[in-house]
Amino acid sequence: MGMIRVVLPAHLRTLARVNGELSLDVAGPVTQRAVLDALEARYPMLRGTIRDHVTHTRRPFVRFFACEQDLSHESPDVPLPDTVASGAEPLLIIGAMAGG
Repeated sequence: MGMIRVVLPAHLRTLARVNGELSLDVAGPVTQRAVLDALEARYPMLRGTIRDHVTHTRRPFVRFFACEQDLSHESPDVPLPDTVASGAEPLLIIGAMAGG
């Protein structure tokens, strides 16, 4: 089991009633799905905010970044970078900006 660091956008930190970076225990391979499952289990009020309730697909204006890479379009079952799995780097969950 690894301790994974997660950074949420301000509005989701407010909803979850947390300050700053989160640490989560993730069993098995460290993937987006595993991290989000652990996040939603520990903070059930976040269910449906990052991914759809039914399909569990990423919400359109939410992005995942780690190690200066956009991982938003990766399969949710692809292992995250080793530096994220080891806790050296956080997984960043970012609210995307839209303009027009």
